[in-house]
Amino acid sequence: MKSTASKSRLGSRGRPEQSRTAILRAAVQEISRESLAGARIDAIARAAGVNKALLYYYFKDKDALYGAVLDHVFGGLTAALLEIFSKPLSPREKLLTYVQTHFDYIAKHPLYPRIVQEEMMRARRRETAQLERIVRQYFRPLYSRLAGVLKEGQTAGEFRAVDPWQFIPSMISVIIFYFNSAPVARVMRGGDPFSPERLQERRAAVLDFISAALFLQPGSPARGETK
Repeated sequence: MKSTASKSRLGSRGRPEQSRTAILRAAVQEISRESLAGARIDAIARAAGVNKALLYYYFKDKDALYGAVLDHVFGGLTAALLEIFSKPLSPREKLLTYVQTHFDYIAKHPLYPRIVQEEMMRARRRETAQLERIVRQYFRPLYSRLAGVLKEGQTAGEFRAVDPWQFIPSMISVIIFYFNSAPVARVMRGGDPFSPERLQERRAAVLDFISAALFLQPGSPARGETK
């Protein structure tokens, strides 16, 4: 006799977490490819392996699904990054660990910057009520902790004096721009911008660039890696 768990399938309410996760992943794919306006619920449900009725069981409408997608995108990244600030590391080590972790997370989820860009464009057109919540829930906690690390590093004589309002956005842009501009890199340079070799090369360049922009004292690793 088959167990209840084995009888449950993805397209039913018997596996809620798996079904919900499948829907969110399919929605990330669809929205990153077609934008929110062009994304189709039918296509998302089909890609997730569920019927449309089940999708609406978890998400009452397209706006609710989009809000959940934003939480899916920002929640995992923020959780991974916030862990760094509780570690017993020097400001230099915390900053480099942050950059490495942020880059590696985006490398594993290369569609996420497109979702972020979509939200920014919608906010510019005043088409979304999501941005204030995203800023409050995800951006501000990370910004305040990064600003604290910058202050600690300046006090310790490890960092040059920088304005967090200018340096932090610039640093994050250096981390994520590569992923948004990958199609251009593919045409200009050829090959796969997301190959392990190219990602490792870019990661080292990002760490080196940010180190050169911020660190006062000599002695940081040549390739920008933490010791």
